[in-house]
Amino acid sequence: MTADLAASLAPHYTMFRVSERLLLTGHSHQAWPDVALDGQLEAFQDAALDVDDKWARALDKAEDVRAGFRRVLGDPAAELALGSNTHELVIRFLSSLPLGDRPRLVTSDGEFHTLRRQLARLEEEGLELVRVPAEPVDTLSARLAAEVDDRTAAVLVSAVMYETAKIVPDLGTLADACERRGAQLLVDAYHALGVVPFSAAAIPSAWIVGGGYKYLQLGEGNCFLRVPPQATRLRPVITGWFAEFAELAADAGPGTVAYPPGAQAFSGATYDPTSHYRAARVFDFFAEHGLTPDLLRRVSERQLDRLRARFDAMDTGGLISRDTGTPPSGIAGFLALRSPHAARLRDGLAARGVLADSRGHMLRLGPAPYLSDEQLDAAMDALEAELAGVRAARPQLAGSR
Repeated sequence: MTADLAASLAPHYTMFRVSERLLLTGHSHQAWPDVALDGQLEAFQDAALDVDDKWARALDKAEDVRAGFRRVLGDPAAELALGSNTHELVIRFLSSLPLGDRPRLVTSDGEFHTLRRQLARLEEEGLELVRVPAEPVDTLSARLAAEVDDRTAAVLVSAVMYETAKIVPDLGTLADACERRGAQLLVDAYHALGVVPFSAAAIPSAWIVGGGYKYLQLGEGNCFLRVPPQATRLRPVITGWFAEFAELAADAGPGTVAYPPGAQAFSGATYDPTSHYRAARVFDFFAEHGLTPDLLRRVSERQLDRLRARFDAMDTGGLISRDTGTPPSGIAGFLALRSPHAARLRDGLAARGVLADSRGHMLRLGPAPYLSDEQLDAAMDALEAELAGVRAARPQLAGSR
């Protein structure tokens, strides 16, 4: 079934022309199915029909989005706060922590920019930030757990490393260590959702942040924060007025800001609901076509096996390499290739009609379920040709691999 999936899916992505283009940015921005446009039009039509009364319909779409994320998270009872991006949700989470009493945050040195930049800025303001080396990933959870003490407010770590696609194991053990010390655990699951089965229910005490811009094909504006049960005792300082929708807010005394229970306490404020209309349609599309986390994982593994086999057969001239020490089961949704020429190779591939991306010395090739084997082979042909061009331009680097 996985081999034939691209042929059945591609006709539903005509606006993105996936059958005509070599889109290997699947780990960053996958194509949207055509039904996404139907959602955007529906949002406009509801606004035109109901004007300011559109919000009843819009909030129904928000519930549809929560239901979609719960399916992907494998947690049907998940308490979810929604946001336009993960940064605003992380900020609300951080603002709820007792940083005066517990001024220590623990993270890895391989986090996505959302965490990396904000935590570095907080460090400049006097918070203690412990950065644990992300490598080796196999022991990352244990090494993070060893840094948790009674002054630690939270540990913040990814489920999948965004530069290397390596899956971080043993998050449950890390969650247990945080719970014993009274620290919070926030897991960034963005690079796992839609390509690696992820069970939020398996780590009930963890805060989980993520979104649908990447593998889930939801586009911008669709992010969530899974709020665990212990959140009832936390009051985010950064708080939006949508948290006052609950009746509890009406009981606040003078000078008191009240919070509803659960995820609504971490709500924001007025937003563009168009993103939720689009996401609700895409979640329905995934359900109609059986695009479950398990199936998408099988498709991804098969595609990555093909890319790896093609790469290993290339004459790379020693200009580029891949990690051969991590088994395929430990890799998420893209092939990470290390080269000092990563940016040049990315640009060269683009000139040859292959869209990929690079981060530092890492060229990242991300397949997607609507791409055929022939398209993957054509993309690797283009990479081989581009490597030959680099060798010709820099003969001193040429040689056997």
